[in-house]
Amino acid sequence: MPLHLDTYYHIFSRTNGNEKLFRQEDNYRYFLEKYNQHISPIADTTAWGLLPNHFHFLIRIKSQEDINAHYELKKRGKPLQAEVIPDFLMERFSNWLNSYTKAFNKMYQRKGSLFMDYMRRVAVTKDDQYGATIFYIHKNPVHHGLCKKIEDWQWSSYHGYLHEQPTTDASKEALTWFGGLKGFIQYHQQPIDLKNAVVIE
Repeated sequence: MPLHLDTYYHIFSRTNGNEKLFRQEDNYRYFLEKYNQHISPIADTTAWGLLPNHFHFLIRIKSQEDINAHYELKKRGKPLQAEVIPDFLMERFSNWLNSYTKAFNKMYQRKGSLFMDYMRRVAVTKDDQYGATIFYIHKNPVHHGLCKKIEDWQWSSYHGYLHEQPTTDASKEALTWFGGLKGFIQYHQQPIDLKNAVVIE
């Protein structure tokens, strides 16, 4: 699935087999650093969640103007042609995951691919799908038995919504969708099915 401008996507991937994506807290931090380096210039992040062997993000690909500027920066002034936008966007995601894998392999003296062969992405085009995807990402650690409450898991964007003023257009838009912080919290208090959680598509 090609990525399109000004479109929301739920992106997610997991490691091969029983591999761990994060073996210690510094791995989580470094993964987010590489994400900010490679993905933040091309996409706004609405929600994210990192688990020991996989990750979830809800992102919105930025505008033509923003992508053009980043392309020219990375390609040393070469103008962006419309037909190469999907490949350029996927290149950013590939560079993100490859850079993390390279550092991870060096740190733990391992070889080979860390992730499955593809990064799944689901276009989020419906209003109810938008809120449900944010909730799905934040509740995922509970579903997998890593904690009892959403707020108990450190490595998600849930805490950012609770304890920080919204600093991006994406987070402000999300809070508006929920009707404010109170509505955001109430939506996340709905029951979590521990056996039948599914990816929102």
